[in-house]
Amino acid sequence: MVAVCLLLASLAACGGQTATGTAREQVQRLLDRRAAAVLHHDPATFAATGTRAPYPDLKAVPFAAWSYRVTALRRTGEGAVADAELRYRVTGYDRAPVTAGRTLTLSTTADGKWYVVSDRPARKSAQQLWDQGPVSVVRGHSGIVLGVGQSDGTLRGYAGLADRAVPAVSDAWGTDWSRHVVVLVPKSLDGMAALLGSPASNYRGIAAVTTGEAGGTGQAPADRIIVNPDAYGMLGPLGRQVVLTHETTHVATRAHTNPATPLWLSEGYADWVGYRNSGRTPDQAAPELEHAVTDGKVPAALPADRDFGFAGDATRLAQAYEGGWMACRMIADRWGEGKLDDFYRAVGVHQRRAGAVEDALRTVLGTTLEAFTGQWREYLRTQLG
Repeated sequence: MVAVCLLLASLAACGGQTATGTAREQVQRLLDRRAAAVLHHDPATFAATGTRAPYPDLKAVPFAAWSYRVTALRRTGEGAVADAELRYRVTGYDRAPVTAGRTLTLSTTADGKWYVVSDRPARKSAQQLWDQGPVSVVRGHSGIVLGVGQSDGTLRGYAGLADRAVPAVSDAWGTDWSRHVVVLVPKSLDGMAALLGSPASNYRGIAAVTTGEAGGTGQAPADRIIVNPDAYGMLGPLGRQVVLTHETTHVATRAHTNPATPLWLSEGYADWVGYRNSGRTPDQAAPELEHAVTDGKVPAALPADRDFGFAGDATRLAQAYEGGWMACRMIADRWGEGKLDDFYRAVGVHQRRAGAVEDALRTVLGTTLEAFTGQWREYLRTQLG
């Protein structure tokens, strides 16, 4: 039996455990030590596990949890490549861990100990902010702002916008949400796109987006408001506030937003909250739709989801947002703000799109989709014509 074990040592341990399995366990223990070093703010221990990256870039972020789970290990001569699931939580903001796929390249020392050579996003996985450089952190009363390549003054500006956005959203929607936000500010449009795992061309001209889990299971981490600093920098003070308030509205309404919710409602409601106390008139806030209406081209139907594609025609996209905003504005004007909130929640009670809007129109507003669409078209004519 001893001879057999020696003969097969390179393939399997005597207990039936493969050599790769043993290496995988060793790598898992290595990554466990690496994770503990992040949580305990221990750069020396982190460096002892291999490359110092990305510790210097993420050390300012307040993590409540950080762990790796090795999902696959491929041997490469004296080294290996590990696929791992990174799970982390930002202290005070994430109810559950954020999950990210990572690929780690590893090698061994002369005495056979593993160390990390590199830690990068897995193929088809989005970057984390610290993959782009040192992260600076600014806290406000209602949120935390994480930035790369931005001055502290710029990040404080975003924190101030968030501090004004959160109470504005609560005043419109209510307080049954977390009432805090996490804002990510990369250095550029390319950085924003990398955080979303999409081409930069999809977000050119888009000031910010919000990521998160629809439906509000209670197990999802906090939403992230991801800023495009290139487009944001072109906005005036009112525009910046409207955008942050719009995105914060998505955070607040997430638990009541699901596949049953059409984009004209979710985006229109977010714009309605953003503009709610701004003093902006319809012709000021909906210029593209105004041009269409004055040219006699009143839309025949409420905006479809496909009209909201970032990579599509810019005028069509603007008219879709403006049309959704005008629909929500009409509900607030004619039925009352409370009814608008009730309508949004009633649509979200459904799990599928079919019949959801029609049922909420009937039970909350006492109308039909055909009648509502006709009222909306007339509202466009009177407000924008």
